[in-house]
Amino acid sequence: MKKVLICDDEPHILESVGYVVRKLGHACLTATNGEEALRRAREDQPDLLVLDVRMPKLDGYSVCEQIKSDIATRGIYIIMLTAFGQKQDERIAGSVGADEFMTKPFSPRCLKARLSELLGDTEDKQ
Repeated sequence: MKKVLICDDEPHILESVGYVVRKLGHACLTATNGEEALRRAREDQPDLLVLDVRMPKLDGYSVCEQIKSDIATRGIYIIMLTAFGQKQDERIAGSVGADEFMTKPFSPRCLKARLSELLGDTEDKQ
């Protein structure tokens, strides 16, 4: 079982992404602001972080940059998630070290397929 940290200030995103993660048989951790995401990433060492760009206290770009610049956390795979799908946003995400960039709204089926590729499908028997 792998650990996935989902950081978003929108409860329905936490719920929908969390559902997919649990359906695949992995542990789901959540954070609702950037400071909490950074703290949880350092403490819990998740395998993957689904990180919203626009959040309270600390934006996703800053969180990503700090995680990727720290030797203890740089191995965490980061998918930046945003409602702002402009090319500039994608470039910024890449420049701070994000591994992938995904726009909202997203297809739960596509998200499930991608997370299954990244994490392995341990329990979903559908």
